[in-house]
Amino acid sequence: MSDRNRVEESFKKKDWNEIKTNDSWAVFKIMSEFVEGYERLARIGPCVSIFGSARTSEDHEYYKLAEEIAYKLTLNNYGVITGGGPGIMEAGNKGARRGKGTSVGLNIELPFEQHYNPYIDNDKMINFDYFFVRKVMFVKYAQGFIVLPGGFGTLDELFEALTLIQTKKLGKFPVILVGTAYWTGLLDWIKSTLLEKENNISAKDLDLIKIVDSADEAVNEINIFYKQHTHSPNF
Repeated sequence: MSDRNRVEESFKKKDWNEIKTNDSWAVFKIMSEFVEGYERLARIGPCVSIFGSARTSEDHEYYKLAEEIAYKLTLNNYGVITGGGPGIMEAGNKGARRGKGTSVGLNIELPFEQHYNPYIDNDKMINFDYFFVRKVMFVKYAQGFIVLPGGFGTLDELFEALTLIQTKKLGKFPVILVGTAYWTGLLDWIKSTLLEKENNISAKDLDLIKIVDSADEAVNEINIFYKQHTHSPNF
């Protein structure tokens, strides 16, 4: 009998009714993270979530751009929410600190990369064990998403927001990509393949995304949107 067949046979014979699980008890830990997040973030005021790679160095142009965006957001009475870690996240919190604005960090423990940065307000740094709880906080209390170049995590946050807006699970808010050179390939693929070739999205879905290259443009997109909409939690 092959190893695969032995595994399949063992699987079939297992009495699943005898297996003990702690999964149901995990609900209380999940609930506690939601409660702490809601309690602490409900009072932060209008904020914008800034996303991007944790691997971006301090001397990189995108780090400097993220810091400038965050700084200019504070001059327009917005606070900044980041994932609390290094790279673009650190730049966002650093810019908010420079502008004396609200600086929030939603940190998560990871086996690599992630450690909280020193520019988060002491009372606004929250640690999470669960990615999905953390993602809810980004969406619920943000008046917009500003997304700089990043990896899988950045793309995850971007497409989660687009999906929730597209399906009307939350109201529309600005989703702004920073860096034409970085994002053009992805946007071209979305248009040529998802829309035109496969018809998997609608043409109007492309209107959910704005692309800019400067701090002034990014902040201006936020301001334009909120000349017509009110600031409030998203659900």
